[in-house]
Amino acid sequence: MSSGTISTVEQFLYSLVLVYTVLIIAYVVLGYLHLPYSLWVGRIRAFLHDTVEPYLGMWRRILPSMGGLDFSPLVAIVALQVVLQIVFVVLNSL
Repeated sequence: MSSGTISTVEQFLYSLVLVYTVLIIAYVVLGYLHLPYSLWVGRIRAFLHDTVEPYLGMWRRILPSMGGLDFSPLVAIVALQVVLQIVFVVLNSL
C-alpha cells in the first residue's frame, strides 16, 4: 500500500469512530439539556443511552471519582482516537 493513500478499510474505521464520537457528544449534550418530554426525545435518549452507556460505563468503573465531574466521555473519545491510530499503523505496516 502506498503511503499517503487511505484504504477503504481505514475510511470505514475512521467513519465508524467519527459516528460513535458524535453519538457520545450528543449523549452528553442531551444529558445537560432539560427538554420537555416528547415521544421522539425519549426515543433518541433511549437510543443514545443503549448505544453509548455500556462503553462509558466501562470507563466510569476505571476512572476515580473526580468530585462529581464525569470525565468518562472525554477519556472514551481519546481512547477511540488512540486505538484508531494504532489500527492505522498496523494496517499500513502490512
